[in-house]
Amino acid sequence: MTEEDLKQMVTEYPDSPMGWFSLGRHYLDAKRFADAVPQFEQAVKLDPAYAAAWVALGDAHNGAGEPEKARAAWKSALETPHGKKDMSLQADLEQRLDDL
Repeated sequence: MTEEDLKQMVTEYPDSPMGWFSLGRHYLDAKRFADAVPQFEQAVKLDPAYAAAWVALGDAHNGAGEPEKARAAWKSALETPHGKKDMSLQADLEQRLDDL
């Protein structure tokens, strides 16, 4: 999907965290970290249990040179239901936290 398609999705479905997450991923993949942050923030605001959005928010903060905000987001991912039970996610996040 193009950036315009993703923006249209967010406009049409503003209460869906998936649209915000998808637009954020687009920006994150393009290394547009400052643009990605508010998209992921909106996704986790709409769904605080969205582990993937918390992880991506941490990645965006880390890319933007904000390690403490990255740490906080990754720790929030660990507190989600998925983060509490997925051992591979826990290991991945612990590694990211150690690498900060």
